[in-house]
Amino acid sequence: MNASSAKTTIYDFTATDIDGRARSLREFAGKALLIVNVASKCGFTPQYKGLEALWRKRREQDFVVLGFPCDQFGHQEPGDEAEIKQFCSLSYDVTFPLFAKIDVNGASAHPLFVWLKGEKSGVLGTETIKWNFTKFLVDRGGRVLKRYGPADSPEKIDNLVDDLLAGSASS
Repeated sequence: MNASSAKTTIYDFTATDIDGRARSLREFAGKALLIVNVASKCGFTPQYKGLEALWRKRREQDFVVLGFPCDQFGHQEPGDEAEIKQFCSLSYDVTFPLFAKIDVNGASAHPLFVWLKGEKSGVLGTETIKWNFTKFLVDRGGRVLKRYGPADSPEKIDNLVDDLLAGSASS
C-alpha cells in the first residue's frame, strides 16, 4: 500500500505554493475545487483566462481553482516559480491559488496527483495524465467527482460547477 492510497479526501494532502510555503489543502475544506496541471507555453495556456473567470464568478460561493504548474509535457513550463507567477499575473491576471511546479506522472509525481489519478481515471481507464490542463473537479467533501481532459475548456465545465455548488452534481 503506497502512502497516498491511505488518503481519503483532498484535505489529507499538503503542497508547496508558488511562494514556497507549505499549505495544507485542509484550508479548502468545505469548498468545491477545480485542480488543474497548468503550463505557460502550451496550446491550452489561454485556458488560464477561463479558469480565472470561473474563479472570479464563483469564489464567493466557496469555489476555488488550484493551479499546479508542470513541465512534464514538451518542456512547456520551463520557468521557475517566480517566472511562472509573473507570467500568470501579467498575461492572464491570475488571482487563483498557484502552487510550486510539480510532476504529475512517474516516480516523482506529487502524492496529490497520484491520488487524484487513482480516484478518477482518464480515457479507457488509464491513470496517466496525458497533457497539461487536465482538470479534476472535487466536491465540498473533498471527493473527486470528475476528471476532464485538456480539451475540456473551463467554459464547458461552467454548468457542472453550477450543479456542484447547488448540490445536484454527482460522480
